[in-house]
Amino acid sequence: MDASLEKIADPTLAEMGRNLKEAMKMLEESQRRVEDENGKKLMSEDIPGPLQGSGQDMVSILQLVQNLMHGDEDEEPQSTRIQNIGEQGHMALLGHSLGAFISTLDKEKLRKLTTRILSDTTLWLCRIFRYENGCAYFHEEEREGLAKICRLAIHSRYEDFVVDGFNVLYNKKPVVYLSAAARPGLGQYLCNQDVAFLEKMIKDDIERGRLPLLLVANAGTAAVGHTDKIGRLKELCEQYGIWLHVEGVNLATLALGYVSSSVLATTKCDSMTLTPGPWLGLPAVPAVTLYKHDDPALTLVAGLTSNKPADKLRALPLWLSLQYLGLDGIVERIKHACQLSQRLQESLKKVNHIKILVEDELSSPVVVFRFFQELPDSGRS
Repeated sequence: MDASLEKIADPTLAEMGRNLKEAMKMLEESQRRVEDENGKKLMSEDIPGPLQGSGQDMVSILQLVQNLMHGDEDEEPQSTRIQNIGEQGHMALLGHSLGAFISTLDKEKLRKLTTRILSDTTLWLCRIFRYENGCAYFHEEEREGLAKICRLAIHSRYEDFVVDGFNVLYNKKPVVYLSAAARPGLGQYLCNQDVAFLEKMIKDDIERGRLPLLLVANAGTAAVGHTDKIGRLKELCEQYGIWLHVEGVNLATLALGYVSSSVLATTKCDSMTLTPGPWLGLPAVPAVTLYKHDDPALTLVAGLTSNKPADKLRALPLWLSLQYLGLDGIVERIKHACQLSQRLQESLKKVNHIKILVEDELSSPVVVFRFFQELPDSGRS
């Protein structure tokens, strides 16, 4: 890496790359020293006092960071071990430092560069995950994308919302439907796998003067693992003018050559949230919500688009990481995760008192199972 950095004409960029590598090396070596000393306790001089007038060098500051990461003296050493993030992880971390440096450019250069980064990353993600002609919103908090989508749906269905605000919701209350497999805390209404039951709920809400607004479907979770009937739900949403949003780990399989029909149907949804960080083993990269909407004014007021360079630079760590991995590397990582899950599932099927709960999900990176034991007196599990 150092030899390649010497080829970079801009000395600031080269120095930034070297500093990041050196900082990570120092922290990792310091961690090894702590482990070799069998969990050596913090010394009193390591506890910072008033800010020193003369300043400190980078090694001293990084040592303080290491001490803070090491934690309290009563903690177990393994609980603070630094994760080995690898070269691709360094690229993601470099994106944050590089973003701060890029923000110092003059306005015109900054505008061109941030626009390029945002458009490149959006195009790559839409092509990788089969979401044609989509837009992208990059966000740190995973649920933030869904919150913005909900605002967009409200602005789209309530024409007077910009003027009258939440007062327009009193007469016709919006309803959000969630998959029974969704994470808790997202709303009040649940969508059952029984699509007929869901349609009855929608009709009942309409009769009561409510407005069916948004349906959040699921394509695999660590807790449940299954994928909703996305194709049928999309038909239902089109019939009643409901926005369809999909999330879940099985969306990662859209990058593979073979995709199950239930997951493939998500490419027709109105929006979806992707989490490439956990999928690809990349630290500190944003989650991404892909969506389709024709009115830029509404996406702007909903917070999905922004003219601020800092907002566009959120995509930078992912922009760097995707180029480092390349399409083959991205597909290979997702394929490897699916293969490991399938091997685990096949092995678990051979174990007594283990029941696989979701067996109809092909090429899924999720395995859900439970332990059961037959009771000798009743024969029930």
